[in-house]
Amino acid sequence: MCVGVMDRDAIQRGRAAGVGNAIIYVGAKTGRDGINGASFASAEFSAAGDADCAAVQVGDPFMEKLLTDACLEVSRAHRAVLVGIQDMGAAGLVSSSVEMADKAGAGMRLDLDRVPQREPGMTPYEIMLSESQERMLLCVQAGAEQEVMDVFTQNGLDAVAIGRVTAGHQYQLVQHGQVVCDVPVSLLTDDAPIYHQVGVRPARLAKPASDFTPTVTDIRATWLALMAQPTVASKRSLYQRYDAQVKTNTMVLPGGDAGVIRVRGTHRALALTTDSNGRYLYLDPERGGAMVVAEAARNLVATGAEPLGVTDCLNYGDPTNPEHFYELAASAKGIVAATKALNTPVVSGNVSLYNETDGAAIYPTPMIGMVGLIRHLTDVTPNYFREPGEVLYLVGTTGTDFNGTELQKMLTGGVRGRLFGLDLATEQRRQQVVLAAIRQGLVTAAHDLSVGGLAAGLAEMTFTRGIGATVNYAVPNSLWFAETPSRFLVTVAPDQIAAFEQLLGEEACYLGTTTAANTLAVTTQDETIDIPVAELQIQYEEAIPCLMK
Repeated sequence: MCVGVMDRDAIQRGRAAGVGNAIIYVGAKTGRDGINGASFASAEFSAAGDADCAAVQVGDPFMEKLLTDACLEVSRAHRAVLVGIQDMGAAGLVSSSVEMADKAGAGMRLDLDRVPQREPGMTPYEIMLSESQERMLLCVQAGAEQEVMDVFTQNGLDAVAIGRVTAGHQYQLVQHGQVVCDVPVSLLTDDAPIYHQVGVRPARLAKPASDFTPTVTDIRATWLALMAQPTVASKRSLYQRYDAQVKTNTMVLPGGDAGVIRVRGTHRALALTTDSNGRYLYLDPERGGAMVVAEAARNLVATGAEPLGVTDCLNYGDPTNPEHFYELAASAKGIVAATKALNTPVVSGNVSLYNETDGAAIYPTPMIGMVGLIRHLTDVTPNYFREPGEVLYLVGTTGTDFNGTELQKMLTGGVRGRLFGLDLATEQRRQQVVLAAIRQGLVTAAHDLSVGGLAAGLAEMTFTRGIGATVNYAVPNSLWFAETPSRFLVTVAPDQIAAFEQLLGEEACYLGTTTAANTLAVTTQDETIDIPVAELQIQYEEAIPCLMK
């Protein structure tokens, strides 16, 4: 997910309006890389087949930066002559050009001989469908072409007027003096065929397997093993390869519930997260879809942010398979319900379908990207214990919710049964009350509970500063690993206990206190243990590097 910040009055539109206005191609030259890239992203694989390497784009980040800066300069310094601007993404030049014409209700005529090309003999099909990177398409007022193109050429980028806006609604392409395409613009936009698929509920949902009821006789051994599961374990070995502090605006680094980036020149910040859980959707696509949205929102709330909006990427199997289409449609319904309940509209997104290898589909896996607003930098809240002597609370209640969980996968090798429930009204209420507590300065740290349950969440809060805790939660060992939704762990300074408990009421359950000892002293209904934080942290941090080797 890529998120930017802009002034509201600087918004540009992706449209090509005004008969005679120029269509200007800027950026890198067009090559044969990325041809059919969009359809390649929705293609079934076979273990015996070769990958289509031509469908993979070749990126140049340095040129991308030059192009970005030049586009921003044009949008600011030459705004009066800039009619529209759009990136060349999926389906390359054809997609960007027809979309710009369609938004303006106009026609367009392009001369393909003028398109900058880095390979000889490219056909119209290759030119139009290439997804070579670092390219943009602009619509500029007639007569102002040179002043705009100069901005790009001064940065070493190609800038060529390749066509004009025309009257009517025809989309025309010319190569070597011959018209190679002459169709209505709408044929490639609104008038594309719509396929009405029929969904059939998978048999596993109609007659789910019996519920998973674990017995955890040794919480220490189970806890250590859980922290080493790839879904739970630290991803540091992967994200440390990237610079997370460019421009020095990063306030919460990778590893938190959400990244937090300050908005320079203001007292505000943005929190950003991406989430998914294909196991939940495999057991119940609709409810699982809602749960992914709810978890993303909890991640933002735990940092002190109010969730604002969603972008998504929907990854599924072959939608012509009735069961897979059911998964897609049902999960979309769940996502819609959650976004409405949490007031987080979906503002963009994409799909990747036909994700199958030798006929076996992936779990239905919608990725939810969400952005939230931290209204004041003082509200930024870490997800780790900050000081000894603070009081630890569980917000929410824990149920016998094990189907689809990390514990079930770890102990049985798979997931089965009916997915546990999610009450969106309860989810919204708890998010709002935790955010209110943070904004009132009552909370010193917060962490949402999701994969791995209370055990994983509690351990993760100890790692950053090596601060332990004494915790008494008198439930069976197994419930420490339940993944009941709508829960948070929070710490409160001693002098804020009364105010916190008054605000939270019955939503909060006292668990214990943080300690200077680098250990977790835990009492459950079944046993009492002392487990060094270092042991848990070794499992957590070394699991993925070991697996990668």
